Amino acid sequence: TFPLAHMQAELLTAFKSQEPRPSKLQREVATALTRIGWDHAFEFVTEEGLSIDMAQPNTMTAIEIDGPSHYLSSKEKQRIENGRTKFKSRLLRQLGWSVIH
Repeated sequence: TFPLAHMQAELLTAFKSQEPRPSKLQREVATALTRIGWDHAFEFVTEEGLSIDMAQPNTMTAIEIDGPSHYLSSKEKQRIENGRTKFKSRLLRQLGWSVIH
């Protein structure tokens, strides 16, 4: 069993209470998507408490605008997602979301 199961509701409430801090790039992409007619929710929070940069809940489509902090540096200059970003994407996919980076 989960060691903190007795605190699950309290932990989820604390997790969900964190305010999102959208970047300038996120706001610019959201504006561009609105301009082309892609109806979406900005900084959408799932029932599970995961914040999605832009989402279409009815189609379960998530767009994540990932800046440099979401990637590990590499000598080949390849973009390799860090653990947190990869884990969030996996969680969203397990919940039925299509995730676009």
